[in-house]
Amino acid sequence: MSWLHGTEVYRGEVASVNDESTDRATALLFASTGRAVSAPDYLGLGKGPGFHPYGNPEATVSASVDALRAARAFARRDGRDLDQRVLISGFSQGGPATMMVGRALQQNIDPYFRPGALAPIAGPFNLSRFEAAAADDKVARSSLYLAYFATAWHRMYGLYDTPGQAFRAPYDKTVESLFDGDHEASEIAAALPTTSKELFTEEFLQKVRNPTGELRQQLKALDTTCDWRPEVAVHLFHARGDKDVAFANSLHCQRQLTANSSDQQLTDIGDFDHSTTVLKALPQVVRQFDAAR
Repeated sequence: MSWLHGTEVYRGEVASVNDESTDRATALLFASTGRAVSAPDYLGLGKGPGFHPYGNPEATVSASVDALRAARAFARRDGRDLDQRVLISGFSQGGPATMMVGRALQQNIDPYFRPGALAPIAGPFNLSRFEAAAADDKVARSSLYLAYFATAWHRMYGLYDTPGQAFRAPYDKTVESLFDGDHEASEIAAALPTTSKELFTEEFLQKVRNPTGELRQQLKALDTTCDWRPEVAVHLFHARGDKDVAFANSLHCQRQLTANSSDQQLTDIGDFDHSTTVLKALPQVVRQFDAAR
């Protein structure tokens, strides 16, 4: 199976380098059920060089599929082979990643692997709406989420000419350097105001609320990660109490899957916050994957 982690701003937080990572614990949970587990870092995290291309579809898929290939090569050195069917699950940022990787495998990006079942947890499947809500401070930790998005997407797509066009003084002099992968989330949060209104210029907030051109086009790719017909079952998990990624995101995904006549269902975990959602969902994901055998 493939486990795809959630948003991390600090390269030292991911499972490959952090013994205390909850994603490492999650990988061990799935391994304890008798499965071979691939739990890749995304590009630019862990020991990977450069910046993390946050949310980029091609980078997300390549990191995940390359890790599956490496896992198969490692297993074959021990005289074993992996099932062609890949059970895929992921949390938060890993939710859309689950759908992107599943679609890529179904479209034969790799000659060996195929999707076996998909179980995204609390994913921002409507990224346009998510970022607009962050611009209006309707998301928990809105300034941090939106600043990570703004700096990462500026590096990829060029969202502003100068930092001062996006960030208010004095933050325009510091924000980009904070998101270099070498600062922990707590450090970044301490250096930023608590609201997007205090951090960003009104001009940039309007751009996020009403995206056009390249920004709109790139956001559309992240708004449609569920807009296809998987040949395998999709079970979405989310909690209505989630204040970071609203439950409406999974409803958005479910509508797209339903429109494509997909085998899907959505389970409401309950009145829990974002971090608790994944803890409550994981035992149910294990049971779903057991049923898919």
